[in-house]
Amino acid sequence: MNQVDYLRISLIDRCNFRCQYCMPEGAELDYILKQQLLTDEELLTLLEFVFIPVGLTRFRLTGGEPLLRPRVLELVGAIASLPQTQDLSMTTNGFLLAPMAQSLYNAGLRRINISLDSLDPDTFNQIIGNQGRGRWQQVWDGIQAAYQVGFNPLKLNVVVIPGVNDREILDLAALTIDKQWHVRFIEFMPIGNAHLFGDRGWIPSEEIRQRIRYRWGLTESQVCGNGPADVFQIPGAQGTLGFISQMSECFCDRCNRMRLSADGWLRPCLLNEAGQIDLKTALRNGISTAHLREQVRKLLEIKPEINFKQRDPGNTKGTYTRTMSQIGG
Repeated sequence: MNQVDYLRISLIDRCNFRCQYCMPEGAELDYILKQQLLTDEELLTLLEFVFIPVGLTRFRLTGGEPLLRPRVLELVGAIASLPQTQDLSMTTNGFLLAPMAQSLYNAGLRRINISLDSLDPDTFNQIIGNQGRGRWQQVWDGIQAAYQVGFNPLKLNVVVIPGVNDREILDLAALTIDKQWHVRFIEFMPIGNAHLFGDRGWIPSEEIRQRIRYRWGLTESQVCGNGPADVFQIPGAQGTLGFISQMSECFCDRCNRMRLSADGWLRPCLLNEAGQIDLKTALRNGISTAHLREQVRKLLEIKPEINFKQRDPGNTKGTYTRTMSQIGG
């Protein structure tokens, strides 16, 4: 079991896209009210007096879409300035990124993951919910801006959906050849999208690797990530290819992360909420940070017993009712 030192922090559950693997069409979404969100002060209190003292020192800001969070630049700067912060990164859909990239970098953000599920604008619109023209270009502009500013590594996340974008695997992989971009292929997960998750709901990472291997060859990369991705490289490429294989190759024994939802719930697993703690309510009720710290420490101790495989033993299809945006990225 890896040391658990990585906290994914959802800043907001709202998003300006409605991707079919995250907020499927027809899904009932009860957004968190503004007053139910952790405030900046509450979040920073938890970081400084609860999470950092128990060894959580690597942070990723997620959503929904984190760039929709009010005063996000100030919050990034505050987290980056904590002396114990060892790493601060963000996952974004990139739509608002182009004009904010330099300011985010100046605030102390150094690593960024951007969702790019297709290089075809029509397919892209299909995946994000047919929300109008120009959205792909705006995301592409955000990627280019982040690259020019100097984010390194710059990672592009691709959720591979059979019959939708799987024909683009080689084109997306080719982005790593001439630039230090890191493309990560993610197996489609059964979260709030049961109607999309049929007999062929996901493509195993090994099948994706075989397609790339047949075209260019593929070697294991010397670059290691902070998370569950298995990292490879096209021979001679500047960037790398990561494969996140949560469906075909369970990596629970390597998981080093906890998740904090936008409304203050600390969860030990993406799809298993056993042991979750409502930190926001406790904080607002005057519970001391010392007491909360001990609760979190105990949850960390039992984390190895809480895993993805135990998520819902009565559900033979392996689907999950809450959407990814409601879980917190």
